[in-house]
Amino acid sequence: MKKRILLKTTAALLATCAFGLAQAQNTPIKFQLDWRFEGPAALFLTPVAKGYFKDAKLDVTVDAGNGSGGAVTRVASGSYDIGFADLAALMEFHANNPEVPNKPVAIMMVYNNTPASVMALKKSGIKTPADLAGKKLGAPVFDAGRRAFPIFQKANNIGNVAWTAMDPPLRETMLVRGDVDAITGFTFTSLLNIEARGVKADDVVVMQYPDFGVKLYGNAIIASPKIIKENPAAVKAFLAAFTKGAKDVINNPAAVIADVKARDGIINVELETRRLQLAIDTVINSASAREEGFGQIRGPRLSLMASQVSDAFNTKTRVKADDIWNGSFLPSAKELDILPKPKK
Repeated sequence: MKKRILLKTTAALLATCAFGLAQAQNTPIKFQLDWRFEGPAALFLTPVAKGYFKDAKLDVTVDAGNGSGGAVTRVASGSYDIGFADLAALMEFHANNPEVPNKPVAIMMVYNNTPASVMALKKSGIKTPADLAGKKLGAPVFDAGRRAFPIFQKANNIGNVAWTAMDPPLRETMLVRGDVDAITGFTFTSLLNIEARGVKADDVVVMQYPDFGVKLYGNAIIASPKIIKENPAAVKAFLAAFTKGAKDVINNPAAVIADVKARDGIINVELETRRLQLAIDTVINSASAREEGFGQIRGPRLSLMASQVSDAFNTKTRVKADDIWNGSFLPSAKELDILPKPKK
């Protein structure tokens, strides 16, 4: 009897150890989004939901964010291993914190174009960038479009403008109310928020930065030097699994919104599906993204952006393009070939 109990106990212990070892094989990765659980978050929530990260031996947890600047600092602090942030915010952090040892680097480009736009109501009379001179513009102080506005301003010879700061939820409301003449914001965020406040899309003037001479890159996946040094295989596996999920998202945005709703049950499914499709059409599957290749960058364009950000953001030191990009973990060209051809 004692022998039988001993054997059962030993078997149970072995099973527990085996389970523990299996669990231990999955590398835990904390991932920081740039913003809330909205449509574009499906890019990261779908590979979690479909088990692509798990298949790659990764245990990935995705947390909502409150801006690219926060995502950069949290990865830099070691609170998160990998994140998603506007490349300009990463450049600014590097140039303003030369003494910080754990500066994150971009490892994959996702938004090949900045999503930033200037938006105004047609009834304001604003039709072109030149019409913004002397007008009152509004945006949160940390808004990517506001930070990069000097680049847009210089490219289009715009005269002086006056800025009004507000919290993000008030931006579109203040535009619709007439408190400001125009706003800056991500196209797929602000345009839909304006519509939600009763204004038809046809009544909004949208000046997307890439259409007006501002060829900045947008959001990239960033990683801490610590995980790059200590577990490069996990970084490579993360990007491969992400790419697999991104293909699903691009091919069927309506289906993957369910993965976003699973994380935030109060989202408006129709609205977030439109937001995701708009993001795909404007910054993910753009002409320049298809030309350069999904996930990749062009050296001269990155160097130009580094110079423009240094000037526009008045950084403490000049941005060094080579310090903020590491493309050595990207999947193969064949794996990255996920962008559909444009519809004729």
